[in-house]
Amino acid sequence: MPAKTTANPASSPVLRVGRALVLASTSRYRKMLLERLGIPFAAVAPGTDESPLANELPAATAFRLAEAKARSVAGLHRDALIIGSDQVADCGGRAVGKPGTHERAVAQLTELSGQTVVFHTGVCLLDAASGQCQTALVDVRSTFRFLSADDIEAYLRREHPYDCTGSVRSEALGICLFESIESDDPTALIGLPLIRLTTMLRAAGVAVPARA
Repeated sequence: MPAKTTANPASSPVLRVGRALVLASTSRYRKMLLERLGIPFAAVAPGTDESPLANELPAATAFRLAEAKARSVAGLHRDALIIGSDQVADCGGRAVGKPGTHERAVAQLTELSGQTVVFHTGVCLLDAASGQCQTALVDVRSTFRFLSADDIEAYLRREHPYDCTGSVRSEALGICLFESIESDDPTALIGLPLIRLTTMLRAAGVAVPARA
């Protein structure tokens, strides 16, 4: 598994007035999560090929792509702090993606029924001006209940989670699909680990909560 790294808050710079914060993502879930921190930001689509490399483990993919997404927009935002994040679900060493369709979601949840899945979420905070990059990998170990065909159909008809990793929206009705969830940062399961990101932002000189 990739190393987990973070900067030392004791050596944090003071954030310059007007310094932009950019989220390198088009995910509505990550945008809603970042809005919780009450810091103005812009969301920009990253220009990143999200395909895994040959023989790359799911955790390594999430860790690599989080930084790659941030760096992909750095050229257009040269004085910004840029957030990149990526999530890959891991079921026994096999990556589980977004289903895209109802039929694939049915097949996915049928396969995941009763299984333990580790959701690997990589997060990166890149200072485009200095090149300093803070990165981390946050894992959420999630065990699915044994799901009947009726359970799966009822859930999918209510939630339509076809753009969600593992066909589940844990922040909504999807929570009922789990037997247990283990993590030190529950927002990681939704797609952006806010506890770890807050530490990174503070290390970069961003006050969280923001000062009036």
